[in-house]
Amino acid sequence: MSIPDYQAILLPLMQLASDGKEHSLRESIEYAANFLNISENDRKILLPSGTQPTFDNRVGWAKTHLLKARLLESPRRSIFQITERGREVISQKPMQINAKFLKQFPEYLEFCGVNTTNESSSLPPQDNLTEQTSPEEALDAAYQKLKLALAQDLLTLVKDCTPDFFERLVVKLLVKMGYGGSIQDAGKAIGRSGDEGIDGIIKEDRLGLDAIYIQAKKWEGTVGRPEIQKFVGALAGQGAKKGVFITTSSFSKDAYEYAKNMKDTKVVLLDGEQLTQYMIDYNLGVSIISQYELKKIDSDFFADE
Repeated sequence: MSIPDYQAILLPLMQLASDGKEHSLRESIEYAANFLNISENDRKILLPSGTQPTFDNRVGWAKTHLLKARLLESPRRSIFQITERGREVISQKPMQINAKFLKQFPEYLEFCGVNTTNESSSLPPQDNLTEQTSPEEALDAAYQKLKLALAQDLLTLVKDCTPDFFERLVVKLLVKMGYGGSIQDAGKAIGRSGDEGIDGIIKEDRLGLDAIYIQAKKWEGTVGRPEIQKFVGALAGQGAKKGVFITTSSFSKDAYEYAKNMKDTKVVLLDGEQLTQYMIDYNLGVSIISQYELKKIDSDFFADE
């Protein structure tokens, strides 16, 4: 079963609150999960940002919508209970409570940005009453879509660059990720070896306590298991235990399985897609055009109220 949208959670929360008692958000999450038969696996699915379980987030927003419609109230922090209006609604034994149902309440329309004093006013084009996801999910999804488009454009540029530029790009990325010490030290490593399938050697940390052997290749087509075996053989010839194989293309399933199942040697496979994701994450070859801060209530600030 897929995770239901927040509208499917509205009625279960009202039924939970119908006893007139105070309830917590954690309690409502457990109740709604049992009411809707949400599996443990589905409950573990996180928002794209990885900051919160998707189901928990939707329960939280369902509670917010009911609070804004004045069907629930919050007598104290993190606690809610039913209102007189809510009792009237639940006494009618509604088969469903959704966004359309909540539009009958002026406070809810105000929450949605609708001017209730103007009869000609209408809901905004992307009214959150009709969205199937919470605002956090919509924001995360938009961010991931933009990031994917950027990664695709970035990979096109990387594939078109010269081999020398690609090697320098790899150096800069590894240094930004915390490897190789300085740009100068790391830059001396790449392209220095060129022996037995090894393109360079870079420090694992700033102290140089261990070394990572690198093969960085612009590649056409899928890199298969034989190429990884050659690289592992080259590592063995150097007495090395750690290596990174970086390509602008992709790896076959057999290549991944081979690298994963090795016991004495650790080899990381970095394909073009992952390479560009790291470039974005570590701000290499990209620039920031806008920043948005998502904020929440600081509970500690109000703890001594």
